[in-house]
Amino acid sequence: MNKTVLVWFTNNQRVEDNRVLEAAIKTGHQVIGVYCFNKRVYELNQFGFKKIDRFRAKFIQKSITDLKTALKQKNITLFTFYDLPENCIPSICEEFNIKDIYIQQEWTFEELSEFEIVNAALTDVTFIEVYDQFLFHPDDVPMAFSEVAEVFTVFRKICEKKSKVRSTIDIPVLGASNFVDVETKIPSLEDLGFKAFEQPAHSAFPLEGGENAAKKRLEHYFFKTKKLGFYKKTRNGLIGVDYSSKFSPWLANGSISARYIYEKVKLFEKEHYKNQSTYWMIFELIWRDYFKFISLKHGTKLFLRDGFKERKYEWQMNHKAISQWINGETAEPFVNANMIELKETGWMSNRGRQNVASYFAKTMKQDWRIGAAYFESLLLDYDVHSNYGNWQYVAGVGNDPRDRVFNVKNQAERYDPNGKFQRTWLQKELF
Repeated sequence: MNKTVLVWFTNNQRVEDNRVLEAAIKTGHQVIGVYCFNKRVYELNQFGFKKIDRFRAKFIQKSITDLKTALKQKNITLFTFYDLPENCIPSICEEFNIKDIYIQQEWTFEELSEFEIVNAALTDVTFIEVYDQFLFHPDDVPMAFSEVAEVFTVFRKICEKKSKVRSTIDIPVLGASNFVDVETKIPSLEDLGFKAFEQPAHSAFPLEGGENAAKKRLEHYFFKTKKLGFYKKTRNGLIGVDYSSKFSPWLANGSISARYIYEKVKLFEKEHYKNQSTYWMIFELIWRDYFKFISLKHGTKLFLRDGFKERKYEWQMNHKAISQWINGETAEPFVNANMIELKETGWMSNRGRQNVASYFAKTMKQDWRIGAAYFESLLLDYDVHSNYGNWQYVAGVGNDPRDRVFNVKNQAERYDPNGKFQRTWLQKELF
């Protein structure tokens, strides 16, 4: 009997440039895939938020629908379940006599806990873990995790000088006999506990999930409009789809790889021109890597109140103040507009995130972990390392050497001088 290996898809929801899938195919055995809509993450967490709320739920649902179709074109079956992983993974392993599970390597607490729970429910099954969410593979960065610099600039300069980005890979079409003609259901939004909804027409992210959508967005932003060439000048914008690349939601769930974006930047530079903006796109991908390496270095400190720096602050947990922040009812219109945008769309600009986080932690003096948990719930582009790393950075317990406090009024005057963004979401005249 031919052996069958299983690819457990998590935050690597793509076919192209998927190293986990490649490793499974290289075994020469039959390959099947599984994605579990984990019931646990649609429940309330300790702060009263769902780990995944409606925006990311819908985005993931579309991504997995897209993934299932793309894998079928490669003659690979994707089994989908709405269940706990410790139920559906052992079940499919038993049905197909699986002895090897290929999975993207993770290292943060909750992700590792999920693997351990599943592993405890299995007998004689081996996990093969593959790093596949970086621009620079950890093996290609000339430092141990414990040696990663606490200042981003140091890390960036080392990577730019001494590391290379690996080439993307193609996934072959397997023989027709590899395909298992069994249909499993992708849960609807209603199944996941949400009502169907559409994004507001004025959303800065009116886009959908999936690898195809990610590639279309890149083609539009790079080659059709050439907005990439102006990225550094417009990236602090607040209104519209094209002030920034908007790649982060697809990067977060792995519908597109950082390596793929990097290659397309280099192609743009070859076919058109190279400038500060094309470099800045790569610069931001390195920032994304940095938070991943920092979390590899510090482990569970990513989630602790005192952060990487182990700084003691008198954080508060004032439920009225937290509710005012969430619902856009603070004393600052700029904060309110950004928070309402998040609440109604699951999106917020980078400039907005820095301001509302600083206001929450430094001005309102609320426990930054509550803000991070709310972002985790609502943001389309939630990434555990970037989210918690950025919150620590802004709260003063992470990698900001200057421990800055944002002057929200000055920021509003600089980035929304006419109040257009604030009027868009507050729906009233401010001036």
